[in-house]
Amino acid sequence: MTLPLDHITVLDLTHVLAGPYATRRLAMMGAKVIKVERTGIGDDTRAFPPFVGEESVYFSSLNTGKHSIALDLKLPEDRTHFERLLGRADVLVENFRPGVMARMGYGPDDLAKTRPSLIFASVSGFGQTGPDSLKPAYDMVVQARGGIMSITGEYGREPVRVGASVGDIVAGMFLLEGILTALYHRDRTGKAERVDVAMLDSQLAILEHAVAMVSATGTAPIPSGARHPTITPFDTFHASDGLFVIACGNDALFVQLCRVLDLDALIDDPRFCSNAARCDNERLLKRFIEQKTLSAPRDHWITLLQGNGLPTAAIQNVAEVLQDPQILARDMVQEMPAWAEGMTHHVAGNPVKLGVNPNARALDAAPKLDQDREKILAWLDGAAL
Repeated sequence: MTLPLDHITVLDLTHVLAGPYATRRLAMMGAKVIKVERTGIGDDTRAFPPFVGEESVYFSSLNTGKHSIALDLKLPEDRTHFERLLGRADVLVENFRPGVMARMGYGPDDLAKTRPSLIFASVSGFGQTGPDSLKPAYDMVVQARGGIMSITGEYGREPVRVGASVGDIVAGMFLLEGILTALYHRDRTGKAERVDVAMLDSQLAILEHAVAMVSATGTAPIPSGARHPTITPFDTFHASDGLFVIACGNDALFVQLCRVLDLDALIDDPRFCSNAARCDNERLLKRFIEQKTLSAPRDHWITLLQGNGLPTAAIQNVAEVLQDPQILARDMVQEMPAWAEGMTHHVAGNPVKLGVNPNARALDAAPKLDQDREKILAWLDGAAL
């Protein structure tokens, strides 16, 4: 089966999350991803729980479909292997601190001279330039410094970290975008670009309403809980047995919601007749809505609202999401064989569906450390990998 990137070879020197997330996405689209790891230790996440047998499911979820070789670039023999790999690669991806690759003799300026067609892609906390480029960073550091923690949580309470590692994951997505753009540019011009993605930059890039609010008003937004700060009603609401969400993103949906909930008097009420007015009076509007929704359970309201074209949903935990019929119909939960015989674990499927091949590549299990050394070295001599 032909996949869009099946002609591309990627040397993946990344570890933990942002880089491995991007390179796994490349593997899902057909790229040959060779994970170059530290001898004896490998990627840090090999030691991260949870485990199935001796296998880290965290590591496996980020490294399915890759090949592993362990190299010590201080050793002449391993440097020879690495340089042969460079000769076969289209993209090198790394997430060391700026300058580390150059000190090993494999910086972007070095490789631009010896491997001019190689795309050199870096992801780091603060990027390759600027006064803080050498400072260490983790997901929580960039969530804090990048502003997203300041708008996450409940009003009047302390800021909280977003539950998923969006500092890493968003940077990984932008890294993937940069690599794909660089590959397209190389195809058109023959020139290999440098890709430089910073986790901090990436956090600012996703603050769509927050940046607009500061620009327009000069005032920084504050946490607003589940409620959208500039659209109303767009929030959680109580039913008789718990919370669910309603998201009315325009006036027509609000009018429809009022009719379904028998709140027709609110349609022409000046306090609610526009989105701006509803935002100014969101607490009062929420009380009117919950006077209705508290009278029946969540499933009743979700069925009623969905049946009338209104965006709504239960608040599912992750175990429930993994059983969601829509998620399963889209092949978004994939069972992977674990290293321990007879055992399996699950990983998220590919959210990008391409035409006649909607689920792209069915990936192999994540490799054990240095598992593919002999196959990779044989591939360098012309064998299949």
